[in-house]
Amino acid sequence: MANSTLTAFVKEALEKGQDRAGIRAALTGAGWRAEEVDEALGAFADVSFPVAVPKPQVYLSAREAFFYLLFFILLGVVAYNLGALLFALIDTAFPDLIDDERYRQTWTDRQMRGAMAGLIVGTPIFLWLARILLKARASNPALQRSRIRKWLIYISLVIAGAVLVGDAISLVYSFLSGELTTRFALKSLVVAGIAGAIFGYFITHAERDEDHGI
Repeated sequence: MANSTLTAFVKEALEKGQDRAGIRAALTGAGWRAEEVDEALGAFADVSFPVAVPKPQVYLSAREAFFYLLFFILLGVVAYNLGALLFALIDTAFPDLIDDERYRQTWTDRQMRGAMAGLIVGTPIFLWLARILLKARASNPALQRSRIRKWLIYISLVIAGAVLVGDAISLVYSFLSGELTTRFALKSLVVAGIAGAIFGYFITHAERDEDHGI
């Protein structure tokens, strides 16, 4: 939240007809950080009107929190089980000959059944909820300002980014150690693909929100 003194100054300056570039230059010259100045200026719409017009602020709704928390939990369920299913298929195609064959087959079968069960239950609910949230935002743009949505988007970006970095480190380490196998490389690609898709999706939404000043 912008400093109240700074916001009041920006409001008064705008109402006296000062242009935004001049206000920004004056404030940064006085020692205010550019981020603080931009936040204060961003609190008011860039429209022609005798007084400063405030923009709608982000909000926190219990109902929105419920839907978005459920959405992101289901995203995790679907991503995890999709990865587990692909891992099991890779293990079947490229078995580790060191493991006991009967134990390996039993474990792979259980992993596949568990992953399929998770996908069968989680995917339809996830897609249904995603459709509801998409339609709600399309019909009511104010929902774009949901505080819980913004937080969960950036938390997801942090998690997906950390997974991508960790996956890359593991891949390079295995290569340098001479332990890079086809099975390990394929599993690394699966992790990178899932985490990369999630990261790309949410970074696009985050950038779109920034472009619209949300």
